[in-house]
Amino acid sequence: MNNTKIKQSVKLITILGSTGSIGTQALEVIRDNPSIFKVSVLSALKNSELLIQQAREFKPETVVICDESQYSYVKDSLSDLKINVLAGEAALSEVAAYPQSDIVLTALMGSVGLKPTIAAIKAGKNIALANKETLVVAGEYITNLAKTHQVKILPVDSEHSAIFQCLVGEEQNEIEKIYLTASGGPFLGKDKNFLSSVKKEQALKHPNWVMGAKITIDSASLMNKGLEVIEAKWLFNLAVDQIDIIVHPQSIIHSIVQFTDGSMKAQMGVPDMKLPIQYALNYPDRLKNNFKRFNFLDYPNFSFQKADTETFKNLDLAFKSLRKGGNMPCILNAANEIVVEAFLKDKIGFLRMSEVIEQCMEEIGFIEKPQLADYLETDKHSRILAGELVTKSKV
Repeated sequence: MNNTKIKQSVKLITILGSTGSIGTQALEVIRDNPSIFKVSVLSALKNSELLIQQAREFKPETVVICDESQYSYVKDSLSDLKINVLAGEAALSEVAAYPQSDIVLTALMGSVGLKPTIAAIKAGKNIALANKETLVVAGEYITNLAKTHQVKILPVDSEHSAIFQCLVGEEQNEIEKIYLTASGGPFLGKDKNFLSSVKKEQALKHPNWVMGAKITIDSASLMNKGLEVIEAKWLFNLAVDQIDIIVHPQSIIHSIVQFTDGSMKAQMGVPDMKLPIQYALNYPDRLKNNFKRFNFLDYPNFSFQKADTETFKNLDLAFKSLRKGGNMPCILNAANEIVVEAFLKDKIGFLRMSEVIEQCMEEIGFIEKPQLADYLETDKHSRILAGELVTKSKV
């Protein structure tokens, strides 16, 4: 790629998962700032139609369609443009390491984001991380690798972006505690009797955020908050007891840092993922935008309450996996991906998801000091066992 015509200030962006919720919103940010950002790579799992539309508008050097059966269709559809078309999951790691990119936005869903993130870090690319599963599965490995290659991991999740923003300029000050806020999802205040019969249509109706199906189900079960706890531990080098969850239904305070003198800093704003995306892509500088502004008069009251880990067991399981350490969070994540997929296909009940995850955590072999190969093997076996348990389940 000939970069001579691109001003030096323009940032070249690789987006892994460009057709998902985060990817499409990232492209909105890029569309609004053509003098600051340019797309280098786009990738999609199987949404070839949207990928083609995006490629025709943003004209990246390369696109990747993970579903290899759609390779010919994508290639033929873009044949009039000078765009390199690749296919298959292995291609994600290839493009993540491309030299013609300044930052890699990992907006892939699930543990499929692990290998491309590793490839990008090894290539010295800064990571805008929206794929929390990467740190859930192999947090210690990834953070050590980033240190070795002097790579920044810039969080895109609204809660972790909030913590990150609160810590800017506070490098010399010790954190006493962080509070990750949770909306409580669509089932806030509901009991197990109610949850025993809920369907995916109910779980997919999040009160505040517009997200993809998987993360929306995770929010309804509080697993998303559990995964964020694990991610926060590695992003900010915290002990488990330094992380707390507080339910804040208005979703205006995105998270809070408490320092050792008792002072607290919070990052606030309306629920809009474009803000943390923009902040990560252009860090450390903030960009002017036309995003909706927060108005205190629209929210005269903020409320807070304790998370119900007895009813929503997934959050408790996430804390247990983090305290156990080793490959236990990897087991938790893999099993969760299988049960959420099953729930979305009406193959398993809402409460049964937690039971399957817990059984996998009990039965899959524990490894205290896993290497990368151990994580990959654990992920594989956990998925197999979870799938078998789902098959035996009665909806």
